[in-house]
Amino acid sequence: MIPRNLIINAATDVGFDMVGIAPAKPLHEEYSHFEKWLFEGCHSTLGYMERNAEKRFDVTKLVEGAQSVVVCGVAYLSEVSRGYPEGCRTKIASYALARDYHITIKEMLSEVAERLKAYSPNLRFRTFVDTAPLSEKSYARRAGLGWIGRNSLLVTPNHGSMLLLGEIVMDDVVDEYDSPMDSVGCGECRRCVEACPNGAIREDKTIDTRRCISCRTIEPMASGEAIDLDGWIFGCDRCQSVCPYNMKAPLHSNHRFDPIINPLALDSDAWQGMSEEEFSALASTTPMTRAGLQRIRTNVKSEK
Repeated sequence: MIPRNLIINAATDVGFDMVGIAPAKPLHEEYSHFEKWLFEGCHSTLGYMERNAEKRFDVTKLVEGAQSVVVCGVAYLSEVSRGYPEGCRTKIASYALARDYHITIKEMLSEVAERLKAYSPNLRFRTFVDTAPLSEKSYARRAGLGWIGRNSLLVTPNHGSMLLLGEIVMDDVVDEYDSPMDSVGCGECRRCVEACPNGAIREDKTIDTRRCISCRTIEPMASGEAIDLDGWIFGCDRCQSVCPYNMKAPLHSNHRFDPIINPLALDSDAWQGMSEEEFSALASTTPMTRAGLQRIRTNVKSEK
């Protein structure tokens, strides 16, 4: 058995802003909700969402003997997270302006896990950062970090929704688990729904990716009607920038997530005239490489 305080202290020491721990139990209700979303075709070109669907909501299928899920969150809210100047046509989601969070959070989780291994040498675990089939938002809710907001994202009382997540699934129990945060939520607020330029946010707190700007600017191109990108060329923060919890949340404090790209310094002509070498020098360590320069140029062109 591992003490909860040991886990909390280890995660806090390496720079996580929030930590919660949940039992490694299947999430049947969430899985049923997810299956309905898939059946209705809202995943669009995100074919990977169909693969290993049952594993996403049952970590015991990912880690043999799993007993506990440690969910760690780190805030990334920066100066541009709450919105761009009116008329800006080269907007970038704020998480993508810093070093790729997959790499950074993986490093941080490894540091936490080593602390736990020092206490329990026989501990077996796996770390996850948004790449394996694991419904991290669902387990984050079960671990008491926050609730699923109307825009489908995890919303937390102190850091809003601009929080990146990582998980440690381990084969030992913890002396105390956290409970879901059922006493707070979005209430009657519908700002995110009303702010989405293409009506991508559904009433059941899911996203129709066919209409989502973030998906349209990053994921495989969808056939069908064109949508308004609203000036976004990589990702979209629109439903988050209007959230009251994000409006009052503090700027991020972990310097590993400081922006290394200034989106306001790059207009449409700068992106269109950029060479592959210049793009690599600018963004090779950021999530923007997922789309690549040619895709970004296409997004910029559609905004002119």
